[in-house]
Amino acid sequence: MPGILTVLEQRDGVVKRVSHEALAVARSLADELGCEVHALVIGPPGTDVDGLGQYGADKVLTSFDDELKLYQASRYGQIAAEQAMSGDYTAVILGATSLGKDLGPRIAARLGCPLTSDVTSVSGSDGVVVTRPVFAGRALYKLKITTTPSVITVRPNAFTPVSVANAGALEEVSAGEGVTASVARTVEVKAPENATLDVAEASIVVAGGRGLKEAEHFKLVEDLARALGGAVGASRAVVDAGWRPHSEQVGQTGKTVSPNLYIALGISGAIQHLAGMRTAKVIVAINKDADAPIFKVADYGIVGDLFEVVPPLTEAIIKAREG
Repeated sequence: MPGILTVLEQRDGVVKRVSHEALAVARSLADELGCEVHALVIGPPGTDVDGLGQYGADKVLTSFDDELKLYQASRYGQIAAEQAMSGDYTAVILGATSLGKDLGPRIAARLGCPLTSDVTSVSGSDGVVVTRPVFAGRALYKLKITTTPSVITVRPNAFTPVSVANAGALEEVSAGEGVTASVARTVEVKAPENATLDVAEASIVVAGGRGLKEAEHFKLVEDLARALGGAVGASRAVVDAGWRPHSEQVGQTGKTVSPNLYIALGISGAIQHLAGMRTAKVIVAINKDADAPIFKVADYGIVGDLFEVVPPLTEAIIKAREG
């Protein structure tokens, strides 16, 4: 019976959480289809693959090379596609991160198969059926995939990692040394000086909008995010104004997030912003405009002045966590 291949993402030799979530999707799908889950890890020698069996992998395939420490599009694509072709897999699953959104189409193109991106639900009870948001998140599109293999990218934080008793046997595969040299090659990755938690991968996001009035007031957002152990997000308006970097922008032209908790401070809730966060599990909105669209999608709302509401809220959270 064909299996499910999961292409895992690593950074500095450590497998990222989104890959554990992709493994959970693969494990659930494989159990419904009655097949195995194979996890492919591409990276430098010494990448930590211990414990991947506990996240659902029946077999862990490693493709290690010093030149693979940084993401190399051509080699990563070739390695993953060659493994997918050799293994007779039903589906190839990876996270819908910036890397996954680049790698997924490359794998699909090499395989000549369909790609379904940014998926929030996968089922194998009646073939492979996936669900993804469309029309700026205002509707859900359900698609039955009838070809094999197919490539699926899953939205970060839309799935919960699982814990199973699998050992995950190790097996080494080709590192794609024979790939044709590409005109584009990653030689260095520069992180911001004050590197923060990626808003697309955080389980808690506190975002600010124009209601903060000026850039200096974003300290309220930062303090609340720090108290909760979350990431800072921003609306397009404040990013366009130069208050915050584009890496923090949430929305249709920014990043799509699906955290367990999303707190919107001074954000009215334009449809473009809602498209990037409405799949959050719990949404809390604080805005002085009772008619703001954000309240239509919020699970909890506070109609009030955020400058009066947020500081005591942050203080109360700090005390609660310390106590």
